[in-house]
Amino acid sequence: MIPIDDSPIVRDGKSLILAMDHGLEHGPVDFEEVPEKLDPSTVFETATHDAVTAMAVQKGIAEGYYPSYEDDVNLLAKVNGTSNLWMGEYDSAVNWSVDYAAEIGADAVGFTLYGGSNHEVEMAEEFRDVQEAAREHDLPVVMWSYPRGQGLKNDTKPEVISYATRIGLELGADIAKVKYPGSPEAMEHACTAAGDMKVVMSGGSKTSDYEFLSTVEAAINAGAKGLAVGRNVWQRENPTRILDALEQVIFEEETADAALEATE
Repeated sequence: MIPIDDSPIVRDGKSLILAMDHGLEHGPVDFEEVPEKLDPSTVFETATHDAVTAMAVQKGIAEGYYPSYEDDVNLLAKVNGTSNLWMGEYDSAVNWSVDYAAEIGADAVGFTLYGGSNHEVEMAEEFRDVQEAAREHDLPVVMWSYPRGQGLKNDTKPEVISYATRIGLELGADIAKVKYPGSPEAMEHACTAAGDMKVVMSGGSKTSDYEFLSTVEAAINAGAKGLAVGRNVWQRENPTRILDALEQVIFEEETADAALEATE
């Protein structure tokens, strides 16, 4: 972990990462209700919102679309990922190098690590190489810290999420993205376990405006430093409105009620 408050992907000590690696990780199913979002440029347009501090995408999307948005969007290069067609134990292929990500213009790199998987050791070694290469380019590293595997029955138990944030700290991530552990108290403990490393909440599947913003509010109040979100933004009919509200909840620390009222 290094201090990253002066990084482009951080604003006032916090981050709002808009993720669009779902085409690889989940497949076209995530776009069935919003078929226009199959065009990555539509989500890049959404990422130009002032609240968004970075957009996380895979190599092909970065190559093909980021050059048109490099003046308005900060790029988080998601360097590993695996399709939902893979049926084995949780693992994630490294799909591009940090050197190439830096060449394209990445402002940070992202890496998924499945703690508890039978492939954890291999992934941790791959993360080591990514993290050390990122240091050579002065790029922050965001770990998608997702404990999953044959021996793990509940990946959102409070102790599991606290372990997930601690893994990020121990292995040298600058930000750990984790699932919400179900209560403010559990989120506070997960943030404490992370030391000075920043913790951001995973946005997860689409929920109602109020339910989503209330959970973000609880996470911020518990010590989280932002959000990494995809479907809960770009699957909405009006992603700008939810980003307006998120800006208030995350950066202004307004309540969900106040943010929704202000954006009606």
